[in-house]
Amino acid sequence: MIFGLFRSREDQTQTLTLYGVIVAQARQPAFYSELGVPDTLEGRFEMLILHAFLYLHRLKNEDEAAKAVAQKVFDAMFTDMDQSLREIGIGDLSVPKKIKKMAAAFYGRAAAYDAALEEGREALASAVQRNVYSENADERANAQALADYMIEAVRVLAGQSKEDLVGAGPVFPAPKTSPEGSAA
Repeated sequence: MIFGLFRSREDQTQTLTLYGVIVAQARQPAFYSELGVPDTLEGRFEMLILHAFLYLHRLKNEDEAAKAVAQKVFDAMFTDMDQSLREIGIGDLSVPKKIKKMAAAFYGRAAAYDAALEEGREALASAVQRNVYSENADERANAQALADYMIEAVRVLAGQSKEDLVGAGPVFPAPKTSPEGSAA
């Protein structure tokens, strides 16, 4: 019994470490300063969703143990969002409704990004523009650069072992520092 208690704490610590890696990547300044992602709550939420999607997308075809880790990371993300909403002063009665909307947003974006990855770069750039840049036509080059980043991230994550992904955590590529380097 007591060993199960320590294992639970170890699992929780590992889950928070994995989630922390995803958050750290989503907060890379280049996304906001160079690629024009709005540095707002919504923009940061979009980048968190995008990186969580990339990680979960990589683990979706792994064994049940890896899928269980992915679920724990997903749960940690929404627990963190719940706590964050409460910390910024959202009332206790409103938090569950907001979390439900955030979960729906995650699932909607995950479905859009998953389908777009199958269709190719232009479809992915359109999905990114629609979700991250709110269809702002002035941000088309940034949306394409962010789509290129996602494609590169999928490739890089595919090259990492399941053990590394659920152990040390994902290693994401560095974000490009300007959209000029992306193909038009």
